[in-house]
Amino acid sequence: MNRELRETVCRTNRALLSSGLVTMHSGNVSGVDRESGTVYIKPSGVDYESLVPEQIVAVDLASGEPREGQLKPSVDLPHHLYLYRHMEDVGAVVHTHSNYATAFAALHRPIPLVLTAIADEFGGEIPCAPYIDNQGDHIGQAIVRWRGRGPSILLGNHGVFAWGETVHAALKAAIMTEDVAKTVHLALQLGQPLPIPPDEAEKWHSRYLTTYGQRDL
Repeated sequence: MNRELRETVCRTNRALLSSGLVTMHSGNVSGVDRESGTVYIKPSGVDYESLVPEQIVAVDLASGEPREGQLKPSVDLPHHLYLYRHMEDVGAVVHTHSNYATAFAALHRPIPLVLTAIADEFGGEIPCAPYIDNQGDHIGQAIVRWRGRGPSILLGNHGVFAWGETVHAALKAAIMTEDVAKTVHLALQLGQPLPIPPDEAEKWHSRYLTTYGQRDL
């Protein structure tokens, strides 16, 4: 068992609530230990406020079977597993129904590329997949099919899936998705936001990926 990853997944699940991305026990966070082939994910229907590391469910990545003697994993487990199996650079997945982003999803509308913050983090618009039912691998397949350059996607009539190399990166993508969705929503109340040309967006995205933050000199 990867105790550190289990604790990080627990802490990040709780951060969904404190960040205002979820209510009650909707949504979930998972992380994968690829060396051991183990996925750690929130248990189904457990309130975030009471969640402790021991309740995080360890699941075999290959078989999808949870270890014995644990709580039942999130009903979204199949979607997380599909992403880990088909997106090998992904180390964590976050699913939310955050208000502003999900409002766009209810309209089947992408979040348009009208902010430099969107260009930075996502490199283009945040796409919206059409409505997909929750059976089997349908949601996972839709995410892989409809995703754009960035680390998140809206699902029509549903919510948000975000991902990253680390649990922190996946959480950041989910928070940024909601933040830019809110700003674009506010802009739409004032008028029609003006798009950023793709070549200009590429400048922002490239700088963000190569020079932003504290990097080795």
